[in-house]
Amino acid sequence: MLSLRPLNESVAVAPQITPDDMAAVRDAGFVAVINNRPDGEEAGQPSGETIRAAAQAAGLAYHEIPVTGAGFSHPQVDAMAAALVAADGPVLAYCRSGTRSCNLWALAAAKAGRNPEVLQAQAGQAGYDLSAIRPTLDALAAGASDSK
Repeated sequence: MLSLRPLNESVAVAPQITPDDMAAVRDAGFVAVINNRPDGEEAGQPSGETIRAAAQAAGLAYHEIPVTGAGFSHPQVDAMAAALVAADGPVLAYCRSGTRSCNLWALAAAKAGRNPEVLQAQAGQAGYDLSAIRPTLDALAAGASDSK
């Protein structure tokens, strides 16, 4: 069953989705799917290629930005930001539980200059805790404002 957790008006996250979810994702108004889960992380999980094919068949854009236990890198944050900007409408990002997707969204948003306090509140309303990455969010947001 599809479990969407809106972060704001243009981004939601979800735990693992399946190819069968794509029509519901599209019907919920999303225009793109971002996969933040590496293939083979768990037995029985659909491959990224399977999700890509189903998303594209449903008319959805698809981006793959896998995040492993090694954590987040600047290229991943930049790729997430680019995927969010490229989507001309609401985006659904997913991973195993939605946590990595939420964290990556917050990092990309902070790097773009969004207020970490607002990001933390939005994530909290969706059931996610950004306190572990809050210092990084603050640093990224400060860097964004320094470059303006």
